[in-house]
Amino acid sequence: MTSRSEKFHWILALSFAVALLIAGCKVGPNYVRPQVTAPPAYRGADSAAVSSADPESLGDQDFARVFQQPELQQLIRTALENNYDVRIAAKRVLEQQAQLRITRSQLFPSVNVGGSGIGADLPSSLGSGLPSGSTVAGSFNLSAAWNPDFWGLYRRQSEAARAQLLAQTWAQRAVRMTLVQQVASSYFQLRALDAQLDIAKETLKTRQESVQLTKTLESGGSVPLSDLREAEELQYTASAQIPKIEQQIQQQENGLRLLLGQDPGSVPHTDPSALNPPPQDLPVGLPSRLLERRPDILQAEQQLIAANAQIGVARAQFFPQLSISGSGGVGGDSLSSIFDPDSKLIYGIGSLTQPIFQGGKLRGQLQLSQREKEEMVLNYQKTISGAFRDVSNALIAVNKQHAAREQQEKLVAAARDATQLARTRYQGGATSYLEVLTTDSNLFSAQLNLVNTQEGEALSLVQLYGALGGGWQ
Repeated sequence: MTSRSEKFHWILALSFAVALLIAGCKVGPNYVRPQVTAPPAYRGADSAAVSSADPESLGDQDFARVFQQPELQQLIRTALENNYDVRIAAKRVLEQQAQLRITRSQLFPSVNVGGSGIGADLPSSLGSGLPSGSTVAGSFNLSAAWNPDFWGLYRRQSEAARAQLLAQTWAQRAVRMTLVQQVASSYFQLRALDAQLDIAKETLKTRQESVQLTKTLESGGSVPLSDLREAEELQYTASAQIPKIEQQIQQQENGLRLLLGQDPGSVPHTDPSALNPPPQDLPVGLPSRLLERRPDILQAEQQLIAANAQIGVARAQFFPQLSISGSGGVGGDSLSSIFDPDSKLIYGIGSLTQPIFQGGKLRGQLQLSQREKEEMVLNYQKTISGAFRDVSNALIAVNKQHAAREQQEKLVAAARDATQLARTRYQGGATSYLEVLTTDSNLFSAQLNLVNTQEGEALSLVQLYGALGGGWQ
């Protein structure tokens, strides 16, 4: 009995050793990154106020170095901590971590322990066929099962799950990057509305004074009643703008509060430097470095790696699958005999399964995984091309918004002078009020448009920072 048990142990150990050696094989292609040719320089970098000579890119910098308004920095920090999308993305990473653990568990044997017991005190009145008195019986067993990963089926599945985990991690960082852009953009738009509201209120004050002056001149017979009505028209045009802008401000605050993960309400937005021109010589770095910095590119690559691993999973289905299980235990019909060495039982089972015909299912699965990989290759290349486009568009915006602001400032200065001259000429009786109305309207429109160009220039910095992959660090 003992020699036969030892022989079985040796056979079982040898089987596991052979299985471990063979399990080193892994079918399917190993991942190789597709060849991507990066342009030598970004389009628009030669005309924008940026520098590509600096090895550090704007995207490598922390948002606090890029956006230097203290209240904006605090808004971004609050959003990164409380935003719902960021928190959801973090939960998805934890979900994928759990999925990876589940997938990896197939690589290891499963071990179970169990036992059973029964006890009874049987009366003699039940009949002569049953033993009378106390009856005790029980067993204790330990079992194990393992499917050796000969062809890398489970390792390829784990490789795919690991890539999906990394893809979800990069997706979380992409959410953070987008959130920083959204908060900064909302803040600059809010400060632009504040500036427009100040212009509207200042214009209303000036036009109210003009109405009083025109009313005095009209009552003295110096000007016709039509001049007074035209002055009132200018006043009401400005006063009608104020509630519209105030509505936009409050709605913009509510939108910003949602990004902060908070209920509707007010937010701080008083920094006077918010719409100042962005700094010159912004570092953009080399285009090739963008491939290692943008989270959406890295996410697309991990999705490609997962699709590549699924080809190995599909190929492994064509090969034989071995299953090994073993169990050992002791048992007896009394407490004293349960753990008796002579009552032990050990057995092992091995099975080998080879697919022969499944109606084209296995080949279809392989073709599906190959086509999915080809799709992911195109998606990876498309994401890279889109990233280069984003940076180029941002650089063009930086340059053109800067030029537009400079020209709009000159337009506002000219319109202001024209308005002052028209008012002076009107008070001296040298022109009609129509000239005052026209020049004043032009000035008001030019001032509002200047704020829009200042906002556009500030947003171009946000656009460039996000295009270069900044904000998720």
